[in-house]
Amino acid sequence: MKDELWPIGLDEYNEILQRAVAVIDETRVTIARQVNTSISSAYWELGKLLNERKLESKHGSSVVRQLSADLKEHYPKMGFSPRNLWNMKSFYLRYRDADTKVQQSVALLPWGHNMLLISKNTTDDEVLFYANECFTKGWNRDLLLNAIKLDMYGNKPLMAPDNNFGKTLPIAQVLYANEVFRSTYNLGFLGVTNPILELELERRLLAKITTFLLELGKGFCFIGNQHVLEFNGKESKVDMLFYHRGLKCLIAIDLKIGQFIPEYAGKMNYYLSLLDRLERGEGDNRSIGIILCAEKDHVEVELALEDMGKPIGVADYQLIVPKKQLEAIVKDEIKAFKKENLNIESDGKQTE
Repeated sequence: MKDELWPIGLDEYNEILQRAVAVIDETRVTIARQVNTSISSAYWELGKLLNERKLESKHGSSVVRQLSADLKEHYPKMGFSPRNLWNMKSFYLRYRDADTKVQQSVALLPWGHNMLLISKNTTDDEVLFYANECFTKGWNRDLLLNAIKLDMYGNKPLMAPDNNFGKTLPIAQVLYANEVFRSTYNLGFLGVTNPILELELERRLLAKITTFLLELGKGFCFIGNQHVLEFNGKESKVDMLFYHRGLKCLIAIDLKIGQFIPEYAGKMNYYLSLLDRLERGEGDNRSIGIILCAEKDHVEVELALEDMGKPIGVADYQLIVPKKQLEAIVKDEIKAFKKENLNIESDGKQTE
Protein backbone atom coordinates (compact mmCIF):
# COMPACT_ATOMS: atom_id res chain seq x y z
CA MET A 1 0.00 0.00 0.00
CA LYS A 2 2.84 2.32 0.88
CA ASP A 3 4.51 1.77 -2.49
CA GLU A 4 1.25 2.51 -4.32
CA LEU A 5 0.86 5.80 -2.47
CA TRP A 6 4.54 6.69 -2.90
CA PRO A 7 5.68 5.04 -6.14
CA ILE A 8 9.00 6.91 -6.57
CA GLY A 9 12.29 7.18 -4.69
CA LEU A 10 13.30 10.12 -2.52
CA ASP A 11 15.97 11.26 -5.00
CA GLU A 12 13.44 11.33 -7.82
CA TYR A 13 11.00 13.26 -5.66
CA ASN A 14 13.69 15.83 -4.76
CA GLU A 15 14.40 16.23 -8.47
CA ILE A 16 10.69 16.85 -9.13
CA LEU A 17 10.57 19.36 -6.26
CA GLN A 18 13.60 21.26 -7.57
CA ARG A 19 12.11 21.36 -11.07
CA ALA A 20 8.80 22.63 -9.66
CA VAL A 21 10.55 25.36 -7.67
CA ALA A 22 12.52 26.34 -10.79
CA VAL A 23 9.30 26.60 -12.84
CA ILE A 24 7.63 28.76 -10.18
CA ASP A 25 10.71 30.98 -9.80
CA GLU A 26 10.90 31.43 -13.57
CA THR A 27 7.18 32.29 -13.72
CA ARG A 28 7.58 34.84 -10.95
CA VAL A 29 10.50 36.41 -12.79
CA THR A 30 8.43 36.54 -16.00
CA ILE A 31 5.54 38.22 -14.18
CA ALA A 32 7.91 40.69 -12.51
CA ARG A 33 9.39 41.59 -15.89
CA GLN A 34 5.94 42.14 -17.36
CA VAL A 35 5.09 44.43 -14.45
CA ASN A 36 8.38 46.28 -14.84
CA THR A 37 7.75 46.68 -18.56
CA SER A 38 4.28 48.16 -17.97
CA ILE A 39 5.53 50.56 -15.30
CA SER A 40 8.55 51.61 -17.36
CA SER A 41 6.29 52.19 -20.36
CA ALA A 42 4.02 54.49 -18.30
CA TYR A 43 6.99 56.35 -16.82
CA TRP A 44 8.52 56.70 -20.31
CA GLU A 45 5.35 58.31 -21.67
CA LEU A 46 5.10 60.68 -18.69
CA GLY A 47 8.74 61.67 -19.14
CA LYS A 48 8.11 62.26 -22.81
CA LEU A 49 5.07 64.43 -21.96
CA LEU A 50 7.08 66.60 -19.56
CA ASN A 51 9.77 67.03 -22.20
CA GLU A 52 7.30 67.92 -24.97
CA ARG A 53 5.69 70.54 -22.71
CA LYS A 54 9.18 71.96 -22.09
CA LEU A 55 8.83 71.77 -18.32
CA GLU A 56 12.15 72.44 -16.60
CA SER A 57 13.10 72.32 -12.90
CA LYS A 58 13.25 76.12 -12.67
CA HIS A 59 10.13 77.47 -14.35
CA GLY A 60 8.11 74.23 -14.35
CA SER A 61 8.51 73.13 -10.72
CA SER A 62 5.11 74.43 -9.60
CA VAL A 63 3.36 72.60 -12.47
CA VAL A 64 5.13 69.35 -11.63
CA ARG A 65 4.29 69.70 -7.92
CA GLN A 66 0.62 70.12 -8.76
CA LEU A 67 0.74 67.24 -11.24
CA SER A 68 2.32 65.09 -8.53
CA ALA A 69 -0.45 65.92 -6.03
CA ASP A 70 -3.23 65.18 -8.52
CA LEU A 71 -1.67 61.93 -9.74
CA LYS A 72 -1.08 60.69 -6.18
CA GLU A 73 -4.72 61.32 -5.43
CA HIS A 74 -5.70 59.04 -8.31
CA TYR A 75 -2.82 56.53 -7.93
CA PRO A 76 -1.47 56.70 -4.35
CA LYS A 77 0.79 53.65 -4.68
CA MET A 78 2.54 54.44 -7.97
CA GLY A 79 5.29 56.76 -6.76
CA PHE A 80 4.34 60.03 -8.44
CA SER A 81 6.41 62.34 -6.25
CA PRO A 82 7.79 65.52 -7.88
CA ARG A 83 11.28 64.05 -7.75
CA ASN A 84 10.17 60.87 -9.43
CA LEU A 85 8.39 62.79 -12.17
CA TRP A 86 11.64 64.60 -12.94
CA ASN A 87 13.35 61.17 -12.92
CA MET A 88 10.87 60.04 -15.57
CA LYS A 89 11.90 62.91 -17.77
CA SER A 90 15.58 62.02 -17.23
CA PHE A 91 14.76 58.40 -18.08
CA TYR A 92 13.12 59.44 -21.35
CA LEU A 93 15.93 61.85 -22.31
CA ARG A 94 18.63 59.28 -21.49
CA TYR A 95 17.22 56.50 -23.68
CA ARG A 96 15.12 58.19 -26.37
CA ASP A 97 18.00 58.03 -28.89
CA ALA A 98 19.40 54.72 -27.66
CA ASP A 99 19.43 51.49 -29.65
CA THR A 100 16.20 49.45 -29.57
CA LYS A 101 17.98 46.66 -27.72
CA VAL A 102 19.00 49.07 -24.96
CA GLN A 103 15.45 50.46 -24.70
CA GLN A 104 14.03 46.95 -24.42
CA SER A 105 16.55 46.00 -21.74
CA VAL A 106 15.88 48.99 -19.48
CA ALA A 107 12.13 48.45 -19.89
CA LEU A 108 12.54 45.07 -18.17
CA LEU A 109 14.56 46.41 -15.23
CA PRO A 110 13.01 47.57 -11.94
CA TRP A 111 12.75 51.36 -11.68
CA GLY A 112 15.36 51.60 -8.91
CA HIS A 113 17.89 49.74 -11.07
CA ASN A 114 17.29 52.19 -13.92
CA MET A 115 17.75 55.22 -11.68
CA LEU A 116 21.03 53.76 -10.40
CA LEU A 117 22.36 53.16 -13.93
CA ILE A 118 21.46 56.73 -14.94
CA SER A 119 23.05 58.21 -11.81
CA LYS A 120 26.33 56.39 -12.58
CA ASN A 121 26.49 57.83 -16.14
CA THR A 122 26.74 54.37 -17.69
CA THR A 123 27.19 53.99 -21.43
CA ASP A 124 24.76 52.02 -23.60
CA ASP A 125 27.16 49.06 -23.71
CA GLU A 126 27.50 49.11 -19.93
CA VAL A 127 23.71 49.28 -19.53
CA LEU A 128 23.29 46.20 -21.75
CA PHE A 129 25.95 44.30 -19.80
CA TYR A 130 24.59 45.13 -16.34
CA ALA A 131 20.97 44.59 -17.41
CA ASN A 132 21.87 41.12 -18.68
CA GLU A 133 23.69 40.33 -15.44
CA CYS A 134 20.63 41.45 -13.46
CA PHE A 135 18.34 39.20 -15.53
CA THR A 136 20.55 36.09 -15.42
CA LYS A 137 21.70 36.38 -11.79
CA GLY A 138 18.70 38.00 -10.14
CA TRP A 139 20.66 40.98 -8.82
CA ASN A 140 18.87 43.38 -6.51
CA ARG A 141 19.79 47.08 -6.49
CA ASP A 142 22.55 46.64 -3.89
CA LEU A 143 24.25 43.89 -5.89
CA LEU A 144 24.05 46.04 -9.02
CA LEU A 145 25.64 48.94 -7.15
CA ASN A 146 28.52 46.74 -5.99
CA ALA A 147 29.02 45.38 -9.50
CA ILE A 148 29.28 48.92 -10.90
CA LYS A 149 31.72 49.93 -8.16
CA LEU A 150 33.83 46.85 -8.97
CA ASP A 151 33.68 47.82 -12.67
CA MET A 152 32.56 44.36 -13.67
CA TYR A 153 31.88 45.66 -17.16
CA GLY A 154 35.53 46.72 -17.53
CA ASN A 155 36.69 43.35 -16.20
CA LYS A 156 34.11 41.23 -18.04
CA PRO A 157 36.62 39.15 -20.08
CA LEU A 158 38.04 37.89 -16.78
CA MET A 159 34.78 37.64 -14.87
CA ALA A 160 32.36 36.27 -17.47
CA PRO A 161 31.10 33.02 -15.92
CA ASP A 162 31.74 29.95 -18.06
CA ASN A 163 28.90 27.93 -16.54
CA ASN A 164 25.17 27.22 -16.81
CA PHE A 165 24.42 27.84 -13.13
CA GLY A 166 21.81 30.49 -14.00
CA LYS A 167 19.68 27.85 -15.75
CA THR A 168 20.26 24.86 -13.48
CA LEU A 169 20.42 26.23 -9.92
CA PRO A 170 17.98 28.23 -7.77
CA ILE A 171 18.64 32.00 -7.95
CA ALA A 172 19.87 32.20 -4.34
CA GLN A 173 22.42 29.44 -4.98
CA VAL A 174 23.51 30.87 -8.36
CA LEU A 175 24.92 34.03 -6.75
CA TYR A 176 26.89 32.03 -4.20
CA ALA A 177 28.15 29.47 -6.74
CA ASN A 178 29.45 32.26 -8.98
CA GLU A 179 31.32 33.68 -6.01
CA VAL A 180 32.80 30.29 -5.07
CA PHE A 181 34.04 29.17 -8.49
CA ARG A 182 36.61 31.12 -10.47
CA SER A 183 37.18 31.39 -14.18
CA THR A 184 40.92 30.69 -13.81
CA TYR A 185 42.97 28.83 -11.20
CA ASN A 186 46.70 29.23 -10.59
CA LEU A 187 48.48 25.88 -10.26
CA GLY A 188 51.97 27.36 -10.34
CA PHE A 189 52.64 25.78 -6.94
CA LEU A 190 52.90 22.38 -8.69
CA GLY A 191 56.25 23.31 -10.20
CA VAL A 192 55.37 21.97 -13.65
CA THR A 193 58.07 22.83 -16.22
CA ASN A 194 57.43 20.15 -18.85
CA PRO A 195 54.26 18.78 -20.53
CA ILE A 196 52.52 16.22 -18.29
CA LEU A 197 49.65 13.76 -18.56
CA GLU A 198 46.35 14.16 -16.71
CA LEU A 199 47.21 11.44 -14.17
CA GLU A 200 50.49 13.19 -13.40
CA LEU A 201 48.64 16.48 -12.95
CA GLU A 202 46.24 14.70 -10.58
CA ARG A 203 49.15 13.08 -8.69
CA ARG A 204 50.83 16.45 -8.16
CA LEU A 205 47.58 18.03 -7.01
CA LEU A 206 47.09 15.21 -4.51
CA ALA A 207 50.63 15.62 -3.23
CA LYS A 208 49.84 19.27 -2.51
CA ILE A 209 46.14 18.91 -1.75
CA THR A 210 46.28 21.45 1.08
CA THR A 211 47.63 24.11 -1.26
CA PHE A 212 45.09 23.16 -3.91
CA LEU A 213 42.25 23.51 -1.38
CA LEU A 214 43.51 27.00 -0.54
CA GLU A 215 43.50 27.86 -4.24
CA LEU A 216 39.93 26.56 -4.61
CA GLY A 217 38.78 28.74 -1.72
CA LYS A 218 37.02 28.36 1.62
CA GLY A 219 34.46 25.64 2.29
CA PHE A 220 35.94 22.80 0.19
CA CYS A 221 36.41 19.35 1.80
CA PHE A 222 38.39 16.75 -0.13
CA ILE A 223 36.65 13.36 -0.43
CA GLY A 224 38.95 11.48 -2.79
CA ASN A 225 40.42 11.00 -6.24
CA GLN A 226 39.44 8.50 -8.94
CA HIS A 227 36.18 8.19 -7.01
CA VAL A 228 34.30 5.14 -8.30
CA LEU A 229 30.63 5.40 -9.24
CA GLU A 230 29.12 1.99 -9.96
CA PHE A 231 25.75 1.76 -11.69
CA ASN A 232 24.06 -0.76 -13.99
CA GLY A 233 27.08 -3.04 -13.92
CA LYS A 234 29.48 -0.33 -15.09
CA GLU A 235 32.09 1.80 -13.32
CA SER A 236 32.80 5.47 -13.83
CA LYS A 237 35.56 7.43 -12.10
CA VAL A 238 35.51 11.08 -11.05
CA ASP A 239 39.03 12.55 -11.09
CA MET A 240 38.58 14.51 -7.86
CA LEU A 241 35.54 14.71 -5.58
CA PHE A 242 34.92 17.44 -2.99
CA TYR A 243 32.10 18.59 -0.74
CA HIS A 244 31.38 22.30 -0.23
CA ARG A 245 29.99 23.18 3.20
CA GLY A 246 28.45 26.48 2.15
CA LEU A 247 26.81 25.25 -1.05
CA LYS A 248 25.89 21.96 0.66
CA CYS A 249 26.66 19.83 -2.36
CA LEU A 250 29.18 17.47 -3.90
CA ILE A 251 31.71 19.04 -6.29
CA ALA A 252 33.16 16.88 -9.07
CA ILE A 253 36.32 18.11 -10.78
CA ASP A 254 37.42 16.64 -14.12
CA LEU A 255 41.05 17.38 -15.03
CA LYS A 256 42.02 17.98 -18.67
CA ILE A 257 45.52 18.84 -19.86
CA GLY A 258 44.32 20.17 -23.21
CA GLN A 259 41.78 22.63 -24.58
CA PHE A 260 38.10 22.34 -23.65
CA ILE A 261 35.98 20.36 -26.11
CA PRO A 262 32.16 20.02 -25.96
CA GLU A 263 32.30 16.27 -25.31
CA TYR A 264 33.69 16.96 -21.83
CA ALA A 265 30.39 18.62 -20.84
CA GLY A 266 28.36 15.52 -21.73
CA LYS A 267 30.68 13.31 -19.72
CA MET A 268 30.44 15.61 -16.68
CA ASN A 269 26.65 15.76 -17.01
CA TYR A 270 26.61 11.95 -16.73
CA TYR A 271 28.90 11.97 -13.67
CA LEU A 272 26.61 14.45 -11.92
CA SER A 273 23.56 12.31 -12.66
CA LEU A 274 25.31 9.36 -11.02
CA LEU A 275 26.40 11.43 -8.00
CA ASP A 276 22.89 12.78 -7.47
CA ARG A 277 21.38 9.32 -7.82
CA LEU A 278 23.93 7.37 -5.78
CA GLU A 279 25.62 9.66 -3.26
CA ARG A 280 23.75 12.92 -2.69
CA GLY A 281 22.76 13.06 0.97
CA GLU A 282 19.40 14.06 2.39
CA GLY A 283 19.16 17.85 2.44
CA ASP A 284 22.04 18.27 -0.01
CA ASN A 285 21.71 20.44 -3.10
CA ARG A 286 22.37 19.24 -6.64
CA SER A 287 25.95 18.19 -7.34
CA ILE A 288 28.07 20.68 -9.31
CA GLY A 289 30.74 19.80 -11.86
CA ILE A 290 33.86 21.78 -12.76
CA ILE A 291 35.89 20.93 -15.85
CA LEU A 292 39.43 22.18 -15.23
CA CYS A 293 41.30 22.45 -18.52
CA ALA A 294 44.39 24.13 -19.95
CA GLU A 295 42.44 26.45 -22.23
CA LYS A 296 38.84 27.34 -23.06
CA ASP A 297 36.86 29.39 -25.54
CA HIS A 298 33.97 31.26 -23.91
CA VAL A 299 31.64 30.95 -26.93
CA GLU A 300 32.32 27.23 -27.30
CA VAL A 301 31.71 26.66 -23.58
CA GLU A 302 28.46 28.63 -23.73
CA LEU A 303 27.15 26.52 -26.64
CA ALA A 304 28.24 23.24 -25.03
CA LEU A 305 26.45 24.02 -21.76
CA GLU A 306 23.34 25.59 -23.28
CA ASP A 307 21.10 22.51 -23.05
CA MET A 308 22.84 20.63 -20.23
CA GLY A 309 20.50 19.78 -17.35
CA LYS A 310 23.16 19.65 -14.62
CA PRO A 311 25.09 22.64 -13.17
CA ILE A 312 28.51 22.64 -14.86
CA GLY A 313 31.29 25.21 -14.93
CA VAL A 314 34.47 25.33 -17.00
CA ALA A 315 37.68 26.88 -15.70
CA ASP A 316 41.21 27.02 -17.03
CA TYR A 317 44.46 26.92 -15.09
CA GLN A 318 47.90 28.52 -15.14
CA LEU A 319 50.94 26.33 -14.55
CA ILE A 320 53.30 29.29 -14.34
CA VAL A 321 53.43 31.43 -11.23
CA PRO A 322 52.36 35.06 -12.01
CA LYS A 323 55.24 37.55 -12.17
CA LYS A 324 54.45 39.44 -8.94
CA GLN A 325 53.99 36.23 -6.98
CA LEU A 326 57.19 34.81 -8.48
CA GLU A 327 59.13 37.94 -7.44
CA ALA A 328 57.82 37.58 -3.88
CA ILE A 329 58.85 33.91 -3.81
CA VAL A 330 62.36 34.77 -5.07
CA LYS A 331 62.74 37.51 -2.42
CA ASP A 332 61.67 35.11 0.32
CA GLU A 333 64.13 32.48 -0.95
CA ILE A 334 66.98 35.04 -0.97
CA LYS A 335 66.16 36.12 2.60
CA ALA A 336 66.02 32.50 3.74
CA PHE A 337 69.35 31.77 1.99
CA LYS A 338 71.08 34.78 3.63
CA LYS A 339 69.67 33.85 7.04
CA GLU A 340 70.87 30.27 6.65
CA ASN A 341 74.39 31.44 5.66
CA LEU A 342 74.55 33.80 8.66
CA ASN A 343 73.63 30.93 10.96
CA ILE A 344 76.34 28.72 9.41
CA GLU A 345 78.96 31.49 9.81
CA SER A 346 78.03 32.14 13.44
CA ASP A 347 78.18 28.41 14.20
CA GLY A 348 81.63 28.27 12.59
CA LYS A 349 82.97 31.15 14.72
CA GLN A 350 81.66 29.54 17.92
CA THR A 351 83.42 26.29 16.99
CA GLU A 352 86.73 28.08 16.53
